[in-house]
Amino acid sequence: MPAEGKSDMERIGLFSEMGYVTIGDKYLSHYMRPFNEAASKNRQMLPGGTKTLSALQAGYFEPQFVRIFDGEAYSNPVQLRRRYRLAESKKNLGKAFLPSNGDKWPCGLGSYYGTIGGSYAYFSPQLKAKERYIPPGKNLYTNPGKKGTGYGYANLTIGEQYPHEPDGYEVERINAKKAQEEHKRLVKGGPFKLNLYPQEYFDMNPYFNDKPLPPVKKPPAEKPIAPPFKPSSPAKKSGGMKGGTFDPYPSHSADPYVMKKSKAVTTNKERQIFHPPPGPKSRPVTSIITLNVTRSLNVKNYKTAQLTSY
Repeated sequence: MPAEGKSDMERIGLFSEMGYVTIGDKYLSHYMRPFNEAASKNRQMLPGGTKTLSALQAGYFEPQFVRIFDGEAYSNPVQLRRRYRLAESKKNLGKAFLPSNGDKWPCGLGSYYGTIGGSYAYFSPQLKAKERYIPPGKNLYTNPGKKGTGYGYANLTIGEQYPHEPDGYEVERINAKKAQEEHKRLVKGGPFKLNLYPQEYFDMNPYFNDKPLPPVKKPPAEKPIAPPFKPSSPAKKSGGMKGGTFDPYPSHSADPYVMKKSKAVTTNKERQIFHPPPGPKSRPVTSIITLNVTRSLNVKNYKTAQLTSY
């Protein structure tokens, strides 16, 4: 146990704190530390800079101007077209075709002057010979229609007038009643019932029961509720006289002051006070991934380190 301060067990919960590797190294702030230290030392690559487009050859990739049609002869397009027409005219076997006369223009409607052929009989406007028209016969002559709507007026319809027949009150109901009575008179006995008619395994009505119902149970007689307790007088408030309590206030009794005996302090053989050992204490723990990264990538090998992806 150290002479001064707390022990390692009390501070971080370990028997002894391990030593540190980087003790005595100079502190370098990560703000002032350069990312690529070699970029600020020795000579670096110096490009020539950008060049603007101008009439000089310095703005181009080639050292000198190279013509596209270098050494090509001069050609006259007019002369070339004339030579082409002469070569094409030599291919003709005779002279150019010339029509005997000019175009003829038609003169007036119905005239065939200027056309290739004359008139055609098929396009003649003359009508063909037709048979004599015989008109159809005359229509059926009838008397003029009689005026009236038919309601309340006799002899206005095409046929004969319907004779009047009396219509009794509720004739259909009376006829149906007579037919029903005649049917009952002809019926002999009740409807025929067959006992061998197939029935379902279970009854349609699950609550049907052939047995008579048991007698109705009478409900038990209700016991009368006892009247609530009512005190004879209202409750009394507690005061100095203690009038609101069940028992009278007890008489005062003398209570002498007694000194408590002090307990002896538990000590060991060396006359020192016993202190129980402290329990386990928590301490910061670095994760495994962070620890592997810190060990594999440091100040000395960060240039040549190979990244590994998990």
